[in-house]
Amino acid sequence: MNTKRWMVRLWTAALCCAVALTSGLMPTGCLFPAACAETAALPALTRYNASFIGLFDTVTAIVGLSDSKEAFTEEAQRIHDELVVYHQLYDIYHDYEGLPNLKTINDNAGIAPVTVDRRIIDLLVFCRNMAQQTGGLVDITQGSVLALWHQARTDSIAFPADAYLPDAAALQEAALHTGFDKLVIDEAASTVYLTDPHARLDVGAVAKGYAVERVARTMPENMMLSVGGNIRVRGSNLLTGNPWTAGVQDPESQEYLHVVKLDGVSIVTSGDYRRYFTVDGVRYGHIIDPRTSQPGCLWRAVCILCPDSGIADALSTALYLLPVEEGQALLDRFGAEAMWMGNDGENVYSPGFMEYVKE
Repeated sequence: MNTKRWMVRLWTAALCCAVALTSGLMPTGCLFPAACAETAALPALTRYNASFIGLFDTVTAIVGLSDSKEAFTEEAQRIHDELVVYHQLYDIYHDYEGLPNLKTINDNAGIAPVTVDRRIIDLLVFCRNMAQQTGGLVDITQGSVLALWHQARTDSIAFPADAYLPDAAALQEAALHTGFDKLVIDEAASTVYLTDPHARLDVGAVAKGYAVERVARTMPENMMLSVGGNIRVRGSNLLTGNPWTAGVQDPESQEYLHVVKLDGVSIVTSGDYRRYFTVDGVRYGHIIDPRTSQPGCLWRAVCILCPDSGIADALSTALYLLPVEEGQALLDRFGAEAMWMGNDGENVYSPGFMEYVKE
């Protein structure tokens, strides 16, 4: 991918993500790099926005307050270019010349360790820790199982009349090739090795949030970053003197259920209403429970508020697979809040969630 050639799109509320930036933050009709701006209440600062597609298979948006279009453009380009690197490193589908990535590790399963960038080592160590913390519900070694579901979803969406589920025996066999005991991370040598030739890594449950967190930590205090609805900000909206906000969408109507103040927290939502397929009238989402090798079905969606976007991403997957009581125990461990959206249309909130909701 050429980091200097990226496709710009208008930002709207109808993005393919569970959480969208509220329209009050993002002016429409504005293209980047020729970013337009609203007249600011403070003469020294103007609000600009940029959006582009392709990274992590979703839409990325940046909102920033800057004293000039040129300064915003330069910072937005830097953020984009940094995200490109993370996208390529964590890609399990494509090769990049001269850049060993997760696909390289998968391709060398059972063959040899692969020397990788430290950012891959750091991600895998983080994921191993989150697997331990969530009782194995966030498990990046499930690639062999997830590949079967991914293929069934892709085929079924393309040919709905022939929609099908993965073969039960194939899923059972694939599950034999999962587990962190098959993943060897040598931090000193910066190598990664899958000892089982049929094992595969898939970091889809964590990679976006993790990359957003790392990139956002280098942003100026006056910016908001959203990658597919994984939203992280630094500082507050200096034009209003209030925190940045984001809207939590209803899984059915896509209307906003709440507008949430991002005061020291990132926001991530996982659900079954964006990436799914239907077989015989039954909806099958993309979040697969490692305990059963089947899609989770306790909730329509779970929204997480947490200071760290990577942890928020992992928690959104784990809590989607857990009843409220067990999910709350995880939230307490990480100082996070959650909103569970039920299949019956009823919502459940952790004790502190409503403190972030804008009245």
